[in-house]
Amino acid sequence: MNEQPIKVKKRIEVLDIFRGFAILGIFVVNIVIMNSTFLNQDEFAKQWTSTIDLVSEKILQLFFYTKFFPIFSLLFGLGISMQALKMFSKNELSFSFFARRMFILFLFGVFHIVFLWSGDVLNLYALLGLLTTLMLKKSNTLILILSAFFLFFPFYDQIFQFVFNLLNFKPETYLSDYTGEIVNQVIKEGTYFEGVKLRLLEYLSNIPMLFGFLAPTAISMFLLGLYLGKNKIYESLDIFIQKIKKPMLVIAITTNIYRVIFLFILPEYEIYSTETFRPIFIKLMILSDTAMGLFYLWGIGWIWYNTKLNIVLLPLKYAGRMALTNYIMQSLIGLILFSSIGCKLYETLSPSETLLIAIIVFVFQVILSKIWLNYFLFGPLEWIWRCLTYKKLLPIKK
Repeated sequence: MNEQPIKVKKRIEVLDIFRGFAILGIFVVNIVIMNSTFLNQDEFAKQWTSTIDLVSEKILQLFFYTKFFPIFSLLFGLGISMQALKMFSKNELSFSFFARRMFILFLFGVFHIVFLWSGDVLNLYALLGLLTTLMLKKSNTLILILSAFFLFFPFYDQIFQFVFNLLNFKPETYLSDYTGEIVNQVIKEGTYFEGVKLRLLEYLSNIPMLFGFLAPTAISMFLLGLYLGKNKIYESLDIFIQKIKKPMLVIAITTNIYRVIFLFILPEYEIYSTETFRPIFIKLMILSDTAMGLFYLWGIGWIWYNTKLNIVLLPLKYAGRMALTNYIMQSLIGLILFSSIGCKLYETLSPSETLLIAIIVFVFQVILSKIWLNYFLFGPLEWIWRCLTYKKLLPIKK
């Protein structure tokens, strides 16, 4: 089949605004990890006791951590379904097309890990995105049931531990020779190639979190996005947002009550640390954070369609139209800020400073994206992804 690029129709601005908002939140979270890896994070965080840092940490816990990954995953699933529908309408729907598209995204992820940062999710997105394309022709009911199942299923840790034991895969061994001090020295003073080795080992050691914690949420949100796309919710998004107003408000209030209890009350009680109940509390927190992420999208949509404040949201669309480019650019900026090839700021920034820098970097990205899009149709990485997918050199200049 002679695959042709799908002509870009008038973009739905609010979807780009959603993506821009997700890119902001992802960097606010990622820069904290770039500043101090998971290996060191708990000890490193204890030193910041000033009021502004304690407040910043609470802001991160309440409004950012584990809320933006579900948003970006939902939008990714929605994007797959929207593209598939366009191809289907032209009788050009092809699994090989999506397989190639996801393979190229996987390669982006490999390069991202090796050259920039170990906290990549593009590999995961590529693998799960390929699975999602297999569901394109399935019923809406099945898609929703599977979405709920993957989100609520409680035994991922046990399953992956069994599989790892079966394969004799021991991810905890990859960083066994690294202490916090060694990691600090490699990142701040080591050569670039020592950094590459550390990134690869970090990625391998984080596989349990990637597949046991992030993957279930990602595939659930992919499928939810697929459902929304198949039903063309985006064509009457204003009506849909108004329709779900009451349930979204009830869910937001309920889950936020639990989140406050989990973060600020439960840790004072012994039951919080028991082997029996702690996994349950954590699972409920994950569900609450996912719900909060969906509430963010609803809230932005409601503001966009129902208030004059929508003008404040407009700049987000520029970053959203170049989401892949900006995501990778954030890792490049992180490498320059924290590693030996740049400013060597690893484990020197407080929570308030990382939050401020993340916002400044994002404002810079919005401005740069707007300038770029004045002259070009796509972001640079979006264009490369598109060319490789369609196997031809496509125009980029306006």
